[in-house]
Amino acid sequence: MSTQHTPPTIDPKYHDLFKSLETHFQTNTAIPAEKWYILAIATLVAGPDPERADQLYLYLTQQEAYRAPSDRQALIRRLREALFKSIIIVGVCKPIEAILAIGKYERDEDKDYTFTRDGWQSDGANHERGTAWLEKLYARNTTGTLDFFRAHRDFAWLSTDITYGLFLSDRAVLDDLDTQLVVLPAIMSQNLKNETHWHIRGTRRLGVCMADVKVVWECVKITAGFYGVALDKVPTVEEVEPDV
Repeated sequence: MSTQHTPPTIDPKYHDLFKSLETHFQTNTAIPAEKWYILAIATLVAGPDPERADQLYLYLTQQEAYRAPSDRQALIRRLREALFKSIIIVGVCKPIEAILAIGKYERDEDKDYTFTRDGWQSDGANHERGTAWLEKLYARNTTGTLDFFRAHRDFAWLSTDITYGLFLSDRAVLDDLDTQLVVLPAIMSQNLKNETHWHIRGTRRLGVCMADVKVVWECVKITAGFYGVALDKVPTVEEVEPDV
């Protein structure tokens, strides 16, 4: 924990991990450079040590772009929303551990007290937002995917009204691509075959080129390798491409 007299320092091995991700992402993709850390926090929170989101926060706040309190507030809004969206992918406990770990290093002047889902309702408008975002990613596969749950309709409702309605279609903080940079890495980090296929395909359907999606895929592999996790069930981008 930081004190007035001892500035917090980042663990060197995490500094090297984040530098590797940042460099690989920014050098080899046309995706806006600042989006790399959305991918990074998604892989951390899906991994075995979500508390190390604190190391990502330290790494970022030591950069010139986040020197001012207002810049740090904007940063925490994006990190917090990425963690919130990841709840529906990895469960509630890991994101809570991550945000609490980050909170230990937040200075009072850097805290952001906005509340993006104040007044949220599970109503028709929410259903329409969720369905529209789901259809944007799944397109011609939407009906077939929801049909998997014809005998398990609670899961279809969960997809349209909660996963996509409450969590993923909210655009108060993160845009479409940011959201996919949460969802695809968090799913892939869990070595999930079907859902990784669907969200590689969905990211391509958003208009992200194949080469850029491959870099995202490689960055997830870098973090998994850092933790000694083998992602041996997930398809490659090339394997998914014929389905795009």
